[in-house]
Amino acid sequence: MEPPVDSDVVIIGAGPAGLMLANILGMYGKSVTVLEGLSSLIDYPRGVGLDDESFRTIQTVGLANAVRPHTSPQHIMRLVNGAGKVILVNNPRTEEFGWERKHSFIQPEVDRALYAGLTRFDNVEVLFGHRVEEVEEDSDGVTAIALVDSGSGEVTRRSFRGRFLVGCEGGKSPTRKRLGVSFDGTSPSTRWLVVDVANDPLGTPNVFLGADPKRPYVSIGLPHAVRRWEFMLHDDETEEQVTDPTYVGKLLAHHVPDPAGLDFIRRRVFTHHARVASDFRRGRQLIAGDAAHLMPVWLGQGWNSGVRDATNLGWKLATVLSGQAEDDLLDTYTTERRDHAKAMVDLSLTFGNIIKITNPVAALARDVVSSVLNRFPQIKSYFSEMRFKPMPRYTEGVLADPSDCTSGRADATITSRLVPVRSANITISPVGVQFPQPRVTVANAGIVLLDDAIGNWWSVIVWGNSPKDVLPQNALRRLDALGARLVAVLPETQREWAQQQMDADVLVVGDHTGLLKKWFDDRPTPLIFLRPDRFVAGACLTQNGPATLDAILASMSFIEHTPVETADTAPDAV
Repeated sequence: MEPPVDSDVVIIGAGPAGLMLANILGMYGKSVTVLEGLSSLIDYPRGVGLDDESFRTIQTVGLANAVRPHTSPQHIMRLVNGAGKVILVNNPRTEEFGWERKHSFIQPEVDRALYAGLTRFDNVEVLFGHRVEEVEEDSDGVTAIALVDSGSGEVTRRSFRGRFLVGCEGGKSPTRKRLGVSFDGTSPSTRWLVVDVANDPLGTPNVFLGADPKRPYVSIGLPHAVRRWEFMLHDDETEEQVTDPTYVGKLLAHHVPDPAGLDFIRRRVFTHHARVASDFRRGRQLIAGDAAHLMPVWLGQGWNSGVRDATNLGWKLATVLSGQAEDDLLDTYTTERRDHAKAMVDLSLTFGNIIKITNPVAALARDVVSSVLNRFPQIKSYFSEMRFKPMPRYTEGVLADPSDCTSGRADATITSRLVPVRSANITISPVGVQFPQPRVTVANAGIVLLDDAIGNWWSVIVWGNSPKDVLPQNALRRLDALGARLVAVLPETQREWAQQQMDADVLVVGDHTGLLKKWFDDRPTPLIFLRPDRFVAGACLTQNGPATLDAILASMSFIEHTPVETADTAPDAV
């Protein structure tokens, strides 16, 4: 066997999590080898829902324009009962993170866009027909032995070595099994038949969840004129029986005039799984996507959860590989991601249980309760605006508490007794959640989304002033070692003046929409430390900036390459 092919990271699996992680690492200049056992990308539809968080990551890796044609934004979901009456509408209209909250999409096309994006990086290689059979880990790295199918029947062995290995090979992940972590949860016995057809015979562009006790169903209008139906199967129905064209035609006869005339893409039986691994990392091996959690389909979060994993893990791997942090930083990947993945699994299960009620009395009770609740605007908007979906909030990880600068932890509420806190409109902490992304104005680029202006790494954002005027030299030296971008946000009326007054290495951003002014006006935190994944690591009054920075760097096991002083003042007592 030839000597191993070396790279910084070996990724097993060319699904969405693996491809996105490879794009992120490639963007940061890290070398990656992606090993995929199949001969090509999967070319049939699977996931159908793409949310704004995922689109923000797609934007970060520079593929928004490539992905956009394969999506349908503002995808509305309607829950209807057995009589066809709408009992719940889900239609969130916010663009808080720069993109529509919900999209339908064609997964094979989007996965192909992620794959094509990797051709931009000479440091990234994807190898199909490479099935990993053995993995050996030592103190310096991981070696993977792959069986290579040449296509002519001849199988050879090749060796690949990386400092880290990430398993993105799906729910049956050999990497997860090697790590010896549990895969907690359930695989409900309920089976579903999924039917995809081309040349959509209905044309309705959104989603109907049919909570019909006789047979619950789903009808989804997808981009490129694809229609998906899903039908819940009864216990006495066999897979052979329900995939027979005649039987499928009987199921579809309630939906279209001529089932036999449909242009079928596939018919397949599947079972929902609801599982989360107990740990996402052991040593130099990690797991992401379906290898780390299996998501019921109801809220369209399977694809998105894998992208969230890649978004969280990518910058941390890049930081460790660059020598900016000890590999303890990678432990925060599980800490930050697992609880939210579990919350999404639980919510999806609950939502599914509401839909698939087959007892007529229980279904009637559900419909009556829904009808009553819809009479209350606040409750109705709670579901319509999708506020029931738990947004990621990290309370442990790469964070600093906004009240006392505790490292690695952040309470959800700011509790300082200072007047600016007590008089603030909002004292819910922004630490551990995503920062908003409005459009802003910058010199030489005009109006752009905020992330495009500030770049893809750490940023320090100050409202109304230059970070260089509110932070001491020691803190600025540490930020320079981190590679952080210094950003001043001001009303658009002050932008040109600030560009003349502030140092050239400070990015001046004009808030022409007023959305950032409103955000800072509501919160007693004019100084923001923003992570590469767009989550807020720290937020504080400017005088607490040095102590907040110290806490953030400690929480990420930052490596000091030159001696620096730590902050000598702590924030005011709680």
